[in-house]
Amino acid sequence: MRYFGSVVRGVRMPIIHSGDNLAEVVSETIFRAVDNGALEVKDHDVIALTESIVARAEGNYASTEAIKIDVRNKFPSGPVGFVFPILSRNRMLGVLSAIAEGVDELIVQLSYPRDEVGNSFVDDLALRHQEINISTDEFSEEEFRALFGEKLLHPITKMDYPQMYRKAARNIKVIFSNNPLTILKYTNQVIVADIHTRFQTKEVLRSNGGEIILGLDDLLTSSINGSGYHPTYGLLGSNFASEGLLKLFPRDGQKVVEDIQQRFYKKYGKIVEVLVFGDGAFKDPVSKIWELADPVVAPFYTPGLEGSPHESKFKLIADTTLKDKRGVEAEEKMKQYIKKHQQKPASDLGTTPRHLTDLLGSLADLTSGSGDKGTPVVYIQGYFDSYADE
Repeated sequence: MRYFGSVVRGVRMPIIHSGDNLAEVVSETIFRAVDNGALEVKDHDVIALTESIVARAEGNYASTEAIKIDVRNKFPSGPVGFVFPILSRNRMLGVLSAIAEGVDELIVQLSYPRDEVGNSFVDDLALRHQEINISTDEFSEEEFRALFGEKLLHPITKMDYPQMYRKAARNIKVIFSNNPLTILKYTNQVIVADIHTRFQTKEVLRSNGGEIILGLDDLLTSSINGSGYHPTYGLLGSNFASEGLLKLFPRDGQKVVEDIQQRFYKKYGKIVEVLVFGDGAFKDPVSKIWELADPVVAPFYTPGLEGSPHESKFKLIADTTLKDKRGVEAEEKMKQYIKKHQQKPASDLGTTPRHLTDLLGSLADLTSGSGDKGTPVVYIQGYFDSYADE
């Protein structure tokens, strides 16, 4: 009898540096694990690589000076708005500082009580006590602090991000509003900083008088004096690397995933699937923070990971079709049912339809973590198996 379904392993890797042949390093590390008896490669295994090692290996870094030059070229003079940045030292502080250096004045418009991914600096109860209409009411920083206190602290990090952002450069002003049109009272030149709603925000601003409306995805889309860049996402998905340097989202991961797949087929005759993952798409139930601060969960993957799962709703079948069955008979009936319905859409029996890459990327992100585990590669087995598979 088979006792285990999906098995997920974090793979300890050597330190990756710019210029490394990442496909070779990842493959050879896992090959050694197989040789040592720690793993048996099977068809449909999944190998997931965090985007950070892909970007590091390809050397996709950019200096704040390169960002400053690009911003100045696109906004030659006058004040510039910076709408809906998330609250993050790692993700946003370096970007904001570099942009501020490239413009005459930067008006930072923060959403409240929380940012796009759930970081908050105002308690919901305090907000209700003020009888504020969060759809329309807008505030200067002084007005906002007069209502909610001198310290606007993140509940987890205990950082005052509005203050941190204002102090990032001498020419920054902070305002609070959830209406993107508020920024047009200050300037018709705007950088849209939200991630997943950026296209709507750009369209609203352009259709209401905005003249130069760009997003973070429109900055550093080509190299500035030899810098890294991303043609699709620009500065979206970037992270602090070191003082004055940002690591950008990886550009060339498709070649990496296909190379790894070919290496495994050549060595073992097995077809493994490979993906590159960034932030997982899940929401913390306590902090209410939605993890996904990257533009997508999985920017690169092999073709076998296209689409959504086709799964039967196990618990619903057990409570309905098989409610009068027990023991071996119930097990065999369940296997027969699954085999018969394997190609039916998941939504037929209430399973939430999601993309395989989002599910696997989120699983890998939770496994790898962002601390000191040293497992930027995750090996997943049995994910595509069902109860009917022996």
